Amino acid sequence: MTQTAQGQNAQDAEQVLVPLTTPEDVDAFLAEYPQAAVFKAGTCHKTMQGFGVLETFLQRHELPVGFIRVVDWRPASNRVTERTGLTHHSPQFILFQNGEPQFEVNNWDITPEALAPVFTAQVPARTGAANIPTADNMEPYRRLMRDFLDGRLNEWAFQDAYVNLFRDDASLRSQREFDLLSRLFGDPDAYHGGLHQLGAPQERGDLKARVQELLQELG
Repeated sequence: MTQTAQGQNAQDAEQVLVPLTTPEDVDAFLAEYPQAAVFKAGTCHKTMQGFGVLETFLQRHELPVGFIRVVDWRPASNRVTERTGLTHHSPQFILFQNGEPQFEVNNWDITPEALAPVFTAQVPARTGAANIPTADNMEPYRRLMRDFLDGRLNEWAFQDAYVNLFRDDASLRSQREFDLLSRLFGDPDAYHGGLHQLGAPQERGDLKARVQELLQELG
C-alpha cells in the first residue's frame, strides 16, 4: 500500500448511522450528539432516493444520523413528531442542534439543491471521505435479471416484476445504487397507470444487453 493510500485510509471513517427503534432510543441519541439528524425511512423507493442524496453529503460532512423504519418502529417515529411538532412524512430528514429541530425536508424535496446550503452553512466538513454502512441486498434484482437472461421471464414479465420491486424498495441505498437501479426503466412513479404506460421494454435500447451490463456492474 502506498503512503498516500495509507493516509487516505487513516482519514476515512465510518459514518455514525444509528437505528432508533424506541422512543428512548430517540431521546438518548439526541442527548448524546449536540448536532445530529434523524432520517425517517418509508415504504417505497422514495426512501432509497432520499437516502441516496443524503449519503453523498454524509461522505464529506460530520453528522451522526439516527434512522427510523417507520412501519417497524412507529413509536420512535411518533416520539420525533412529539419532540418537534413537525408533521410526519416518510422519507423525512430533520437536522437537530442541542435536541431542537433546525431544518426539515421531506419526500421528493430531499434533493442536492435543498441539502447543499444547509450542510455548507451548518455541518462541519470532514477531512476525508466517510464510509456509509448500507447493506448490500441487491440479490432480488440479480435473481430477476438472471431469470430474464436465462429465458425464464419474457421481456414484459421481467419489466413488470422489476418495476414493482423497485417501486416498493425502501432500502437505505447509496446514490450510486439508486442510479444503477434506475437505469433500466427510469422512475417507477412515472408509471401510475400500470404496465401499459411503461412502453415497450426495448424502447431504451436492447434490453438484454443493458441487463447484462447492469448485472455485471452490480457484481
